[in-house]
This record gives sequence, C-alpha cells and structure tokens, in this order.
Amino acid sequence: MNAFDADTQRLYDTALNALADLKAQHVTTLDVRPLTSLADVMIIASGTSTRHVKALADEVQEKARAAGFMPVGIEGEKEGEWVLIDLAGVIVHVMLP
Repeated sequence: MNAFDADTQRLYDTALNALADLKAQHVTTLDVRPLTSLADVMIIASGTSTRHVKALADEVQEKARAAGFMPVGIEGEKEGEWVLIDLAGVIVHVMLP
C-alpha cells in the first residue's frame, strides 16, 4: 500500500490500534484512493456479538477524538449488527461476520 499523508496515516494507525485493543476479528484494510475521492482507506472488521460490535465502534470513536479527529458521520450504531464510522480520510466498518 502506498504511503498516506501524515494525518491519514495517524488516523489509520489510531483506528487499527483501537480495533486491536478490543480484539476485533478479521480486520481487513482496503486502499480505496483509486476508486473514490470520499476516503483514502477503508478498514473492515468484525465483532463476535452486537455488544462487541458496539464496543469496537465506540473505541474507534473515542481514540479518534482523543487524537484530534472528529467523526464526520456514524451509521448503524443503534442496532449494533454493523456500524460505519466516517472519519473523513478513513472509513471504518465494524459488523457481525
């Protein structure tokens, strides 16, 4: 994967670390720069239950905010079967397998 700009790389690392901290499963990273201008990278991960999915999404949001990045949008949080967190250059999808 080609290098990202410094802010995107820091946000990417923050999101991956947050997912690792709570033991996300099946973490996959996609470089979407050639496909869209909406984001540079998409991170897809799964949780073991709706409670785990919600906890993973919360952790990503908390760590991003602590690093100075505010989520642009969050979808699916209420149901907990999947959550999309738009962090501008990084989009995180957390879902049940």
